[in-house]
Amino acid sequence: MGIFDAMNASASGLTAQRLRMDVASSNVANANSTRASLNAQGEWEPYRRKMVVFGPKDQSFKSHLEAAFRLSIQSGNSQGVKAAKITEDETPFKQVYNPDHPDSNPEGYVQTPNVDPLQEMVDMMSATRSYEANVTSLNASKSMLMKALEIGR
Repeated sequence: MGIFDAMNASASGLTAQRLRMDVASSNVANANSTRASLNAQGEWEPYRRKMVVFGPKDQSFKSHLEAAFRLSIQSGNSQGVKAAKITEDETPFKQVYNPDHPDSNPEGYVQTPNVDPLQEMVDMMSATRSYEANVTSLNASKSMLMKALEIGR
């Protein structure tokens, strides 16, 4: 295990949680967008909620097998988290009755985005707390390294 591995793991967590906050804020910003993209038929579709999927930084089977056989990681593989992909939520759009809206169908219903502002706020709060935990871990690692340097005086 290298001297900076803990800092690198915290840094990857900071980057991942920042992306999660960015995606949640984008979802909130587009919560009322009824014309976000064109579908295959050439019709406008509302904004679809996006979600971040996290995964380990090193996804090879070999690295997981080696880590399982050793008590401590000696191989120098970087540990941490990364955003594997950003997916779209496939839940159906909400139907709101508003016959005066320009995007209403013949029955008077408008398809609105599948974004729940309350859920997005909870996701942002969770990402913020995770970000703060990673900052605390990074500061603890930095403090330990500084104390180790003071021993040499």
